[in-house]
Amino acid sequence: MKLPYLSAVAAMALLTAPAFAADVDATKKKDEPAPLKSLWDDTTITGWVDGGATPNFNNPYNGLNYGRLFDDRAGTPMFNQAGIVMQRPLDPKATGYDFGYKFVGLIGADVRYSHYTGELDYAMHDRTQITPLEAFAIMHLPWVSAFSEGGIDLKIGQFVTPLGTELITSPDNIFYSHTYLFNFGPFQHTGVLATDHFTSWLDVFAGITTGENTGLGWSGDNQNSPSLLVGMTATLLDGKLVMNAATHAGPENPKQLDPYLVGWPGGVIGGTPVACGCNPTDTWRFLNNFNVTYKATDKLTLILDSAYYHDNGWNTQSVSGLNPGGLALLNGLTGINTGLIPVRSAGVSAYGATGYITYQWTDVIKLSGRVEIFRDNNNFFVAGYPGYFDEVNNVHGFAAPSTIFAGPQNAGTTYFSLTAGAQITPELPKNDWIKNIILRPEVRYDTTLNGAQPFFTSLNGPAAYYTTIGGYSPWLGGGRKSNQVTIGMDVVVPFTLK
Repeated sequence: MKLPYLSAVAAMALLTAPAFAADVDATKKKDEPAPLKSLWDDTTITGWVDGGATPNFNNPYNGLNYGRLFDDRAGTPMFNQAGIVMQRPLDPKATGYDFGYKFVGLIGADVRYSHYTGELDYAMHDRTQITPLEAFAIMHLPWVSAFSEGGIDLKIGQFVTPLGTELITSPDNIFYSHTYLFNFGPFQHTGVLATDHFTSWLDVFAGITTGENTGLGWSGDNQNSPSLLVGMTATLLDGKLVMNAATHAGPENPKQLDPYLVGWPGGVIGGTPVACGCNPTDTWRFLNNFNVTYKATDKLTLILDSAYYHDNGWNTQSVSGLNPGGLALLNGLTGINTGLIPVRSAGVSAYGATGYITYQWTDVIKLSGRVEIFRDNNNFFVAGYPGYFDEVNNVHGFAAPSTIFAGPQNAGTTYFSLTAGAQITPELPKNDWIKNIILRPEVRYDTTLNGAQPFFTSLNGPAAYYTTIGGYSPWLGGGRKSNQVTIGMDVVVPFTLK
C-alpha cells in the first residue's frame, strides 16, 4: 500500500516543482535592485539645420542690415546654423546624487558672433564658422537644509548665459531676427555655476566666470580677471508665471593688442587705447536682466524682457572739464597742445525693454508680435560688422577699423522696432528622424526716436559714419537714414538621432 502512495506524492512533487522554482525566482527578482543605467543609456542626440534671408527695402549699398547680427546680410541667403546636441540632463525627480552633461556644437554664419574667444574663432576664414557652444558637466547634490529645500545643482564648463529670453540656438526662438537687447548683450560664459533649489518655487544661482563670451587662458581672456554671475528664478501660479533676474559683473575690456598703433588714435598706452581711458583689469562692466513670462491661457503667452548695461570705461573726457570745443578754443588762444591733457573715462551705458505676445492659432500656426525700445546712450553697444572677423577682433583687443557705429560716444541713439511674424510647423510623413519643420516668416520695422540716422540706404554718397579708428570717415561713403523695413523668413529642420 505504501508504494502507490509514495508514487503519488513523488508525481505531485514533480508537477509542482517548476511552479515552486518560478515563485522562488520571482521572489529573488523582486528583492534584486534594478540594474543601474549608464549615462549613455539616458543620453539623447538631437540637432537642427537653419537657413533664411532678410531683404531690406532700403536696399543698403553695402548689403548690411545695421543693428542686426544673425540676419545682418540684406537679401543674401544665409546658412545660419547647424547644431548637434548630445546631452544627459539631470533627472528633475532625483532625490539622491545625479550626474549629467551637455555638449552643443554649432556651425554656420551665426557663429561669427557666438565664439568663445580663443576657441576656433579663426579656424575658418569664411562667413561660415564653427564653435563649441556649450560643453559642461552638471551634478545634483542632495544637500537639503533650511536654505535648500531641493538640493544644489553644480555646473562646470561652458554654457549659454542665463540673462534674457532669446537664445543663440535658432529652434528655441519665437522670431528669425533678434532684438537689440539680445544682440548686444552677453551670449555665453566659461566657469562654475551653482543653483540652489531654495524652495519648490524659488531657485537662486551664483557663480564665477572668465567673463562675457570668453574662454580660458591668455587667448581666451587676455586681461585674466574673473567676473561674477548671480540671479534667481521664481516659478509661480502652477508654472504659469516665471520671473528671472540676473546680473553679470566684472572687467570685460580686453587689453588692446595693436603693436603697430594703426587702429587706435594716439596709439596704445599700457595695452589700453586712448579712446577707452581705462585699465582693462579693473574697469567693470555690469550686465543686468529681468524678464517675466506669463502663460495667460493654453494658447496665449505674454513676455517682458528688460536690461541695463553699463561699462565704466570709454566715453573719454578731458580732466580739465572742457568739451572738445573748449579745448580747441584753448589751443587757439594759448597754443597749448590740448592733446597732452590727460583724459578720464565717463562710462557708457544702454538700456531697453521688449514685449512679446504669442498666440497658438491652430496646431500648426502660432502668431507672434514683438515691440522693443533700446537706448544706446553713448553709441557704444550697437554696431555693424561688415567683416567676417570684426566682432572677434574687437573682443580679442585687436583693432577692427571696419566696425561701424551710429555716431560718436558723446551722443546716443534710441532705437524702436516692431516685428510681426508666425511659426508654421507642418508635420512630415512619419519617420524616425524628422517629425516636422519650422517656417518663420516676419516683417520688421526699425526706426530711431531721436532723429539719429544709423541705417544704410542705396545711396553711396558723401555721408559719413563713425568707425573705431576714431572719427567720421567720409571715404567709407554711404547714405544713411532713420529707419529701415525688412522682411525675413527662415526654415528650421530639427532632427533626432538618439
